Amino acid sequence: MLHPSYTDLMTTINDRMSSDEEKLKSRYSIVVASAKRAREIIGGDEVLSSNNYTKPLSNAVNELYEGKIDIVAHDIAEDDQ
Repeated sequence: MLHPSYTDLMTTINDRMSSDEEKLKSRYSIVVASAKRAREIIGGDEVLSSNNYTKPLSNAVNELYEGKIDIVAHDIAEDDQ
């Protein structure tokens, strides 16, 4: 089982966001952000979390939970130009 839970992660991330930022409404955002960060860790990036787990995904989720990394909205229209 993944700790913290998706619900806890969404609550924690949304609490850190300023009032003008759009809140997370989907677990998909957490899954994508965690997977991207895990790939960066596998690629050699330093783990930013206070706990260094053996699995990159566990480290990525913990970094999100601790606020070491944030989920940033991406405008798809910018990629089309």
